Amino acid sequence: MGHNLSKITLAVLSATSLSFALPALGQEAQTEADDTEVIQVSGIRSSLTNALAEKRDASNLVEIIQSEDIGKLPDQNLAEVLENVTGVQITRTAGVGTGVQIRGTNANRTEINGVSTVGSGSGRSGINFEDVSAAIIAAVEVTKAPSAKTIEGSVGGTVNLRTIRPLQLDETLASVRVQGENSSLTTDSTFTPRLSGTFGDNWELDAGRFGAVFSVSYAEQDVTAFRPRTDRDNSVAAASGVDSAQSFDFLPIQFFVQDYDNYEYETKNFAGTLEFAPNDNTKFFFDVVINDQERRQESSRIQASGISGLKDTAIPSAFETVNFGSLDGVNLGSIQAATQGVIPLDADGSDGNLRFSGDTNSRLTKSEIYRLGGEWTGENLKVSVEVASTSSDTTTPSFNTTLNFINPNSPLDAAALLANNAANEANGNDDLYDSNENGTPFIYDLTGGSLTFGIPTGDPTAPTAEQLLDPANVVLRDVNIGRNRSENGEDAFRTDFTYYIDSMITSVDFGYRYSKTTSMLDEVSSNVGLRDIGDSPSGDLFSELLVAGPNNFNDADGRELYVRDFLLIDAERVASDPDGALAILQNAIDQHGGSISIDAPTSSSAGFFDIEEKTHALYAQANFEHGMFRGNFGVRYLQTDVTSTGNSITEDGDGNQLVTQVTTEGDYNFVLPRINLVADVHDDVVVRAGWGKDIRRPDFDDLSTSVTFSTSPNPAVSIGNPGLNPEEVTSFDLSAEWYFAEASVLSVGIFHKKRTDLFVQQQSNPFEDPVTGYRDLTDPCEGGGIFNPIADVNVFGPEVGVGVCVPTTTQINDSGETTQKGIEFAVQYDLAGFEDELGWASGFGVIANYTIQEFSGGEAVNGATSRANTVFALSTGVEDIDVTAVQGLLDLSENAYNFTLYYEKYGLSARMRYTWREAYRSTDFGSTSSLPWGFPVVQEDRGQLNASINYDVNEQLNIGIEAVNITESEVEQSCINEGALLCYQGLTDRRITAGATYRF
Repeated sequence: MGHNLSKITLAVLSATSLSFALPALGQEAQTEADDTEVIQVSGIRSSLTNALAEKRDASNLVEIIQSEDIGKLPDQNLAEVLENVTGVQITRTAGVGTGVQIRGTNANRTEINGVSTVGSGSGRSGINFEDVSAAIIAAVEVTKAPSAKTIEGSVGGTVNLRTIRPLQLDETLASVRVQGENSSLTTDSTFTPRLSGTFGDNWELDAGRFGAVFSVSYAEQDVTAFRPRTDRDNSVAAASGVDSAQSFDFLPIQFFVQDYDNYEYETKNFAGTLEFAPNDNTKFFFDVVINDQERRQESSRIQASGISGLKDTAIPSAFETVNFGSLDGVNLGSIQAATQGVIPLDADGSDGNLRFSGDTNSRLTKSEIYRLGGEWTGENLKVSVEVASTSSDTTTPSFNTTLNFINPNSPLDAAALLANNAANEANGNDDLYDSNENGTPFIYDLTGGSLTFGIPTGDPTAPTAEQLLDPANVVLRDVNIGRNRSENGEDAFRTDFTYYIDSMITSVDFGYRYSKTTSMLDEVSSNVGLRDIGDSPSGDLFSELLVAGPNNFNDADGRELYVRDFLLIDAERVASDPDGALAILQNAIDQHGGSISIDAPTSSSAGFFDIEEKTHALYAQANFEHGMFRGNFGVRYLQTDVTSTGNSITEDGDGNQLVTQVTTEGDYNFVLPRINLVADVHDDVVVRAGWGKDIRRPDFDDLSTSVTFSTSPNPAVSIGNPGLNPEEVTSFDLSAEWYFAEASVLSVGIFHKKRTDLFVQQQSNPFEDPVTGYRDLTDPCEGGGIFNPIADVNVFGPEVGVGVCVPTTTQINDSGETTQKGIEFAVQYDLAGFEDELGWASGFGVIANYTIQEFSGGEAVNGATSRANTVFALSTGVEDIDVTAVQGLLDLSENAYNFTLYYEKYGLSARMRYTWREAYRSTDFGSTSSLPWGFPVVQEDRGQLNASINYDVNEQLNIGIEAVNITESEVEQSCINEGALLCYQGLTDRRITAGATYRF
């Protein structure tokens, strides 16, 4: 989308462009922010004033959010805290902020007290934001324009989370906060606890000055999201002559999912700092940050599968017109799509299939950060030395099961299926249908923007509620157990020198940093798929594990149509005793007479990698100050050696697997010049410019050749690319800030980023026959994709079984040059100065920002699946059409804004924030890796309203309540283009937190 600047904006930016100058103490102001920070506890207005003062004094472009009280940032979740910053948008999982995009990109860095953090996965952005409680953080700093001192690795910006420094305390800090949180969609109606406390002080001793600060936090959280999904990526042509054919081409129903996600968090955080200053010139410090989080998942999923095989017989009763829009200038036309109807049983009773899945994909993460160092300041020289170690150890226990519902009202009921199985066994063939799935009818209604489906109660073949809850009517289909383990870490040593000069060049900074970064993944799993009724025990043989699934799927939007009654394997029981649950299931298979065993999880040779990077970085930076000008310029040089260890798997002459550990090595180096210029053109006006280069290293799993298969034929298999090069980015910033009143500012800025070797995800899709929908069932997959030996054939072959070609995804470097550019507007205005004129109304203030950005260039394209091309041939009339599109930048919203209204007076502090972001493309399609059309989906425009109110009962006691997602705003995703074909909904909850803070 293109944007034209108004004449006023052009005038402002033209004026700023004439005001470039060489600044002084630029990055030094940022680096030494810890030395000037004063902890204040007097509310919103004080935090805004202090943050603006720090931003104004900085010699590069930074954004600051300071705590308005001890352990009290504007939001409970750090990702949601960052959403207050101009140019920052976030993504959420089940309504909880988990991802942060700075200026439209996820390629950012996260530090704590200037120390690199590592995440629980294999990414490069650092610690997961949901792992760290905002209660232990004193301030959040976002660096948008780096200096030579800034550690490399960020495209959008570097986030630094700062804790309290004890030697800067003017008085003893002692605070306790007690809260409880409730989520609107959870089945647990009680409040989950949030507890935090901080103590800090400093003392004059004979040996010098000593200070200590300790912050602790404990929080539980129970969040739920309902996520219905509908796939309509198949077609019925008007000229096909099938029973369902209409006088027009249309899209039938391909797949239904009723997904119920529940996450239960338990997070423990500790942050501690010791500081010792034996004299005025010397200081030593030791920082510790420990985060321990358990995220337990207890989710359920109901699938209507096999209904694509009924597209020729199931006749919809209503349709809608779907306009696909255009991709890369190609108009894709429009087509009709089914919106209402009943999908009956197949004539023989085999399709469609009703499945009940229970997911316990949990994540247990412990992160530790240790920082030890000291600094000495002489007459003209300052020296600092620091060693740091950060680690994140994660296990992901999972016990996921799928049950097939055997409809007793189908002609192929359990007795018929077992009889067919016995006959096939006796005859030594598979002539008779003896799958462990049979047909259930479905009804659907996709009108009104709601994806709903259920079971038609009036249909004579439809099961009753009692039959759906009868253990004898379900059989075991899949058991997938995982205990993956990942270990990430970084050890670093750095030394920095500042030489002070009494001239226009006020100081020169130079330094060295060494870091060793490691990432190891050990995939521990067991995947068992049962496809024949002869191998699948019925639920009455393991009924002690079965429970009724949640029946409140209509709580979010009041829908009438959904599956209310179903059985699941108890998630809590398998999480607490996975070995016991496995033994019960194996015993059921044995009693049934099945021949398949469920093995305990074991390490996968194909799913292992161990990568180590060693980096040497040198920098030199000159700081300037002359008249109204200040700033810095310098260069950063880095050299990195990479050692990657993985497994090579071959077979000997007898077909036995041979595993050989293979180590590969590589290296690269970069020179990164950086300049920041600031002009104080007026007492209240600051103009900034910045230019610099940075790199972004590829994620570790994108380098690994490890392969992980799923028993489902839908998810794409991720394949690493060890030949990936680091991405390079050249950034330019220009901005003007007018500080027209206390705690007030008006700013406008532009940014421009040129990116080369952009990381782009490519999906290779297996060929599907346009008539039958079948895929290749043998290895290799000449038509695309990869052969998955454990995936269910499902509807992609003429018979049930395992082994089918599935999609693959891999990361490549885009061969073309790409560009990001944007404009950021921000205003912050406080009415405190008008108390005489406005009285009580002088307590109001506003904060607002607006970001416009766009992305262009690139050559890497996504291609439509063969099934999608068949649809496009109908919608365009072009018989051999092959649709492709340049992927662009994922998770980038062209327009986004925040508006906050706050009030603070008479001990009352209130805040209301509305956040909105425009539609953007995403590969997170219903939290799966499957893209049925071959293109990233579009997450539609969405706004969210949060609010909080607090009251100071006295000088020590404060009580308050906070609400997140007050309007329960939905997430909607469309396939192909914005507003084209609704295919996914995320129905999220409202979270209310109430509590009290006591300061001693």
